[in-house]
Amino acid sequence: MEYYKILGVEKTAAANEIKKAYRKLALKYHPDKNPDNKEAEAKFKQISEAYAVLSDDKKRQEYDTYGSAGFQQRYSQEDIFRNFDLNDILGQFGFGGGGGGGRSTFRFSGQGGGSPFGDFFSQAGGGGCGGGGCRPQTAAKGQDQAYELAVSLADVLHGAERKISLRRDGGTQNISVKVPKGIETGKRLRLSGKGAPSPSGGPPGDLYLKVTIQSHERFSRDGDNLIMEQKIPFTEVCLGTTVEVVSLDDRKFRLKVPAGMQQESKLRIKGHGLPSGPIGNRGDIYVKVLVEIPKNLTEEQEKLIKELAEVGL
Repeated sequence: MEYYKILGVEKTAAANEIKKAYRKLALKYHPDKNPDNKEAEAKFKQISEAYAVLSDDKKRQEYDTYGSAGFQQRYSQEDIFRNFDLNDILGQFGFGGGGGGGRSTFRFSGQGGGSPFGDFFSQAGGGGCGGGGCRPQTAAKGQDQAYELAVSLADVLHGAERKISLRRDGGTQNISVKVPKGIETGKRLRLSGKGAPSPSGGPPGDLYLKVTIQSHERFSRDGDNLIMEQKIPFTEVCLGTTVEVVSLDDRKFRLKVPAGMQQESKLRIKGHGLPSGPIGNRGDIYVKVLVEIPKNLTEEQEKLIKELAEVGL
């Protein structure tokens, strides 16, 4: 969803502008003002979801960083509405919160499990139903499912589209998964409606893919940076040399190794590591110098080493 567009505000809008826009729309589309109007109910759900995200600093920052598609992959609706008390917010706007008088009580089941809009509201008072009667509850959502998805460092660098196969009703269902740039181990991608079917005819659950990053033959990961090891002969470290390094995206760099560089010191290639999220800047490559000391010496080499030792090397 395009949350800023739904609330009719700019991306730079301040918190009070967002609250004011939501209040105006909530007054317009609130179900009490639009009884039995499915379009108004759907609109009210949308603006409430938009406000739940944009009124929370952390969620808004991630929405701004990853965009609508990336945010929806990271946040289920249960996550979106966690710690979001709609009754309290509507009470501030002059609507009833949790009580009598025939006022509406809203329950996002994301606050207590299940589908966030599964039982959107029920009429309070009179034993739980107002004079207009209770609205029927939506059938329960199917169970969410979880799988692991292994991706390569190249996938982290460029982003990728992966195909996975799921067993469904005795057969196989192939689905496409977009892996965003900069994804980290442990992050979850959400595929809405790709979980288990509902036993009572409701919507299917969601599929969560837990990401693991495969090991690489040359690079290890440290946040957005890449670390690699470069062995250099002892004599070249003493005298200084130049080494050629190939980046993860196959670019070649020639690095100067200064004379006397110490074991495990690092050379830096700026801006050629991994991206910080789908639209973030790239980290760096750090080349760790490992001094290569021969295990076996020829007689001539041993003689020369002893001569060097005699002069204090």
